Formats: sequence, C-alpha cells, structure tokens
Amino acid sequence: MAGHLLKVSSLATAVFASSGFYLYNRQLNLNDLSVVRFGRAAATTVVISLDYMTAFKHVEYDTEEYWALRSKVHRRSAERLRDLCCANRGTFIKVGQHLGALDFLLPEEYTSTLKVLHSRAPQSSMEEIQQVIREDLGKELSELFVSFEEEPQGAASLAQVHKAVLHDGRTVAIKVQHPKVQRQSSKDIAMIEVMLKTVHWLFPNFAFMWLVEEAKKNMPLELDFLNEGHNAEKVANMLAHFSFLKVPMIHWDLSTKRILTMEFVEGGQINDKDYMKKHSINVNEISENLGKMYSEMIFVHGFVHCDPHPGNVLVRKCPQSKKTEIALLDHGLYQVLQPALRLNYCRLWQALIKGDMSGVERYSLRLGAGDLYPLFACVVTSRSWTAVNAGISSVPVTRSEDVEIQTNAAQYLPQISELLNRVPRPMLLLLKTNDLLRGIETTLQTRASSSSFINMSRCCIRAMARHKRSKANSRTRQLQITLTESLNLGRLTMYELFLWVSSSPLGHWLTALVAFLH
Repeated sequence: MAGHLLKVSSLATAVFASSGFYLYNRQLNLNDLSVVRFGRAAATTVVISLDYMTAFKHVEYDTEEYWALRSKVHRRSAERLRDLCCANRGTFIKVGQHLGALDFLLPEEYTSTLKVLHSRAPQSSMEEIQQVIREDLGKELSELFVSFEEEPQGAASLAQVHKAVLHDGRTVAIKVQHPKVQRQSSKDIAMIEVMLKTVHWLFPNFAFMWLVEEAKKNMPLELDFLNEGHNAEKVANMLAHFSFLKVPMIHWDLSTKRILTMEFVEGGQINDKDYMKKHSINVNEISENLGKMYSEMIFVHGFVHCDPHPGNVLVRKCPQSKKTEIALLDHGLYQVLQPALRLNYCRLWQALIKGDMSGVERYSLRLGAGDLYPLFACVVTSRSWTAVNAGISSVPVTRSEDVEIQTNAAQYLPQISELLNRVPRPMLLLLKTNDLLRGIETTLQTRASSSSFINMSRCCIRAMARHKRSKANSRTRQLQITLTESLNLGRLTMYELFLWVSSSPLGHWLTALVAFLH
C-alpha cells in the first residue's frame, strides 16, 4: 500500500508542477488550453486511483460490507469520470459514450452513470456553425438555404444536426462538425492514453489499452464526413433488398469533411414504445427487422454499422407507402470483418444457438479467447454460462439472469479486461454493437425471441454456403452446396412455421384437443 501511495504522490506532484493544478476547479473559460484539459484529466485520474487504493483498507474482502463499499466507490468514480468527459467534451465524451454502452462488460455503476453523456453533448453557437459552413462551402447560409433552423435537431460529441430547406424546396439535415474537435482530438487521445497507462501502472489488472487503440484508429474516420457519406451509400446498396430500411440520401454538392448534408428523415427513436403505440407500429416487427438487418451486415457482408444507439435508429411509417420503416443514421463508424474472422464468428453463433459446447470452445479459441472461452461466450451473447450450456435459443432471458451478468461484470473486471486485450480488434466494436442491440431489445421486451435466432441462423447458413461456393472447384460441387443450403433454409422455414402455428389460436386449439383425447 505504501508503494502505491508513493506512486500516486509522485504523480500528483508532477501534475501540480506541469499543468497548473490550481485551474482544475476554477470557473475559467480556458477549455481550449491543452494544459488545462490535461490537468483536469490527470487530477481526475489521481483522485479516482487514490479512492480505490484507500477505500478498502479496513474492510475484509468478500464480505457484504466490502461489496456495498465497492459499489459506492464504482459509483463515485464513474461520476468523476462523467464530469471529466462533460468538462473536456469532444473525444472525451465520445469515449465515455462508448464505455456507457458496454452494459454487460462493465459494472452497472459505470454504464448507468456514463449513459447520460448521450444527452450531455456540447452545442456549438450559431456563429461557430456559420463560420464552418462559410469556410467549407464558401457561401453564406442565405445563399444555400431558404431557411435554416438555429436550434439543432440534436447535438453529439463531434457534431450537431440542423434542419434546413434548399432553394428547390427539399428539406435536408445538415451535420456540422464542432469547430475545435478536429484540432483537439489527437491531443485528447494522447491524454486518455496517459490516463490509462497510469491506471495500469497502479493497478496491473486494469488493462484497457484497447480503448486507446480503437480511438486512434476510429476517430480520424469519424471526423471525415465524406467517409460517412460513402458508408451510407454502401450500406444502402448492400441492403437494398430490405424494403423496410431507410438510409438518408446524401447531397454531395453540399458536403465536405466537416459538413454532411442529407435527406431529412423524421421518426421516433427505436426505444420509444409510446411513439410506436401512437403510430400503430408493431414492436415485434421492428425488433425482427433490426435483427435481420444486423445479421445480414455481420454474417453475410462483414460490413457493420457499429453505433446503433437509439438516437441513430429511428422508426416511422413511410409517408408514401404507409409501411413501417427503420431509418439508420450516423454512418461514421463501421467495422469491416475479414473473411476468416467473420466465418469463425458465424460458426461460433451457430454453436451457441445449438448448445454445441465443443464448437463454442473451438471457435472461441480461433477468435483469440484462449482459456477464457467460457467468459467470451457469455460476453458475446450477454447470457449466463448456464444459458450458454443449455443452448441460448432454448432458455428464455430472465431479470435475475441480467442481474447475475451485471454482478459478474463487476466481479470479473480484470478477466474481462484481459479478454478484451486478447481478442482481435474488430471484435471490440462487434461486442459494443451487441450490447447496444441487446439494450434496444431489452427496452422493447423482445430479447432472445425465437425469430431473432432463426434470422441469425438463416444468415449464418447463407454466409457459410457462399464461402464454400467460392472455394468449390467444380460446378457439381457448387450445385451440391446450393442444394444443401436450400435444404437447411427449408428446415428453418418449416421450424418457423411450426412455431407460428403453435402460438396461434389454431395451435392452442390443437394442443387442447390432443390433451383431451389423451
């Protein structure tokens, strides 16, 4: 303990000397100064580290008092981290939002506290927005738009969106990057890296350096709005066969690296059950279509939209056809899965659905989990080890199971940290995406529905067949693979029909009749 305290004391002294610690809590408008931002980040790191080191000195491990105190320390540390993100804004809020989405990977105290960052994103002034538009498009607002709403439709960590009307009468959404984010992002990532290295130095079991690696790789892509526009067009073409999917059309003549102008799409957030009820939108249909869409992206194409939080997934009735649609927004963050990883992930899910434990172990090992494969299976599915052993498609999700998973997330944090450092980097965004989708399903009360597993299985069968056909060296072999694929898809359709009949009034009547005759 003395050694730990000496480390922290040395660190604190360096912070005081180099960054002007006296600025930390003073109400000064110096947020653009790197020394202020770093001082704030370093001070928060020191305070959180000291809290974890000293709080448990007089408490016996694994007692009721220990776990209650641990929860309190988690909570106040999460609040300090949230306050740091709100103060430093930009990249800090983006990373905090990422952590807040990891419901089944981090302690509940952290995820519930950091979730509020989605509604605490900074807002640029109208003068700043006009300046960015003037610099990038070379014209004044009045030259580009008939009207431009000054109040943003939404503000996020990197940008905000305004509604406007073009001179030809079309309504558009204009996403404008916060002017200082581009300049500060690389420095912010460096600060976060220093924070995490410091915590790892003090607590060797805490190894969340993957967070920095992901930020270094993804932040430049997310800050390039032209890249986002290309992603939107690619996914719209890739999933064009889904009539329920709406991806806003891009206006390239009014788009730059810092400005993205697109078709304006209205709708309610996908977790807004009151909106769906008001507009007669079927919750089960929405959940099933969301599952179809993501299964296709992950298993068949390996091109995955990795930020499906409710603000980026809207539901609506199409004004023309009156059919229910899902509008997918914010295409800045996509994960490309290499074929080997995609197919192993595909095989892993097939094993998980069937309860094939030898397959679960085999494909978890191929994905880098090593001896932590049981934990990996639980993390991938957001299910308990008991459910994984039984086959996740046959065991319903319960509230007690969710509580067990979140409790284990706190208890096994070092092992989870090690696991996340082991697996291939693309798996990290997939796990985040899984957690966001599970969160939506939990709100809609459609988690672990049979239709979602059927759709996943269908995509897995198609993906494996496509891969085998690409490797086949004869037309006969290709035909054989296609026939096997059709047979397996047919079996799934028959099973789906059986489930539908079983749950229908006719099914209930037949069940009662058989019971009566028996």
